Amino acid sequence: MLKPMDEAELSAAVRDADGPLWIEGGGTRGPGPMTNGTRLSTAGLSGITLYEPGALTLVARAGTPLAEVETTLAAENQRLAFEPMDHRVLLGTKGEPTIGGVVAANVSGPRRIQAGACRDSLIGVRFVDGRGDIVKNGGRVMKNVTGYDLVKLMAGSFGTLGVLSEVGFKVLPKTAVQATVVVGGLDVAAGIAVLSRALGSSFEVSGAAYRDGRAMLRIEGFANSVAYRAERLQGLLASFGAVTVNTEGVVQTWRDICNAAVFAGTDHDVWRISVKPGDGAAVAARLAGADLLFDWGGGLVWAGVAPGNDLRGRLAGIAGHATLVRAARDTHAALGTFHPEPAGVAALSAGLRAQFDPRGILNPGRMG
Repeated sequence: MLKPMDEAELSAAVRDADGPLWIEGGGTRGPGPMTNGTRLSTAGLSGITLYEPGALTLVARAGTPLAEVETTLAAENQRLAFEPMDHRVLLGTKGEPTIGGVVAANVSGPRRIQAGACRDSLIGVRFVDGRGDIVKNGGRVMKNVTGYDLVKLMAGSFGTLGVLSEVGFKVLPKTAVQATVVVGGLDVAAGIAVLSRALGSSFEVSGAAYRDGRAMLRIEGFANSVAYRAERLQGLLASFGAVTVNTEGVVQTWRDICNAAVFAGTDHDVWRISVKPGDGAAVAARLAGADLLFDWGGGLVWAGVAPGNDLRGRLAGIAGHATLVRAARDTHAALGTFHPEPAGVAALSAGLRAQFDPRGILNPGRMG
């Protein structure tokens, strides 16, 4: 395994590679579908290089443990806006999540509906492309983009365009109080209708999920504001059924939703399905019998199914994509991890990879 300790060593490792490289951060997502290639770990590229709490800005090397970033921010009563998922819960893996891995997979949790995805908080990146060249884009403020927005391009590219060496974020203050407004006794269609009604209100919902007949809505802020908004949401949603407000265990409830913890330890294959929130009920109808968790107001559907089953055919005609997150390697190989791209998108993707990785050595097959 290659483990460069600084950006120069990373550049040399990529430049001198004579075959495929399997790029990983903390290894929390497992080996994935690719079976060949030399492992290249970014874990040696660690440390926070800039933190300005007053400017709500943090820059860290890609291999910095996510826990270190979150602890540093918490000391100043701040947080990452996008609430990244911890894949170890779902996948049963070990290792330590890194901030570069979060960016490479664009990992975003329940607060995405309010604060945006990881890529929306990202303000700068440094990375090494497939030639071994060091590339920098962005900076320390949000309005700094000129020319190509490589910052957004790198988020969610899974190391196929370059190996991240440093990332910069705009961060947010932590909130003082959280509460969960719950409406029970609902089928999927009614549950998603509740989520849509609340998200369309002025009450600043920061989490909107549905599971086992319960629509759950998170509100955050100062105590008086949370109490007022919870009361108003109770009135707004009373026509759907009994509404309760929970103030205990809120952090753990939403951490479990974020981490899809209901599937931990089961023998299901687990799929991550992204659709328009209004299509969530249609997804449930097509996947009758599957174990489902809805997040993002119904737009993100986690589905647990019997091993080896391809859900994509059953979802034909519903706009969106389905990603196989947890399955045996043979299943990944047979079904493909990512949703097949339309011809036009596939051509654009191939063109980008040819530009950034002309030798085709960076995670080949990772997004196949």
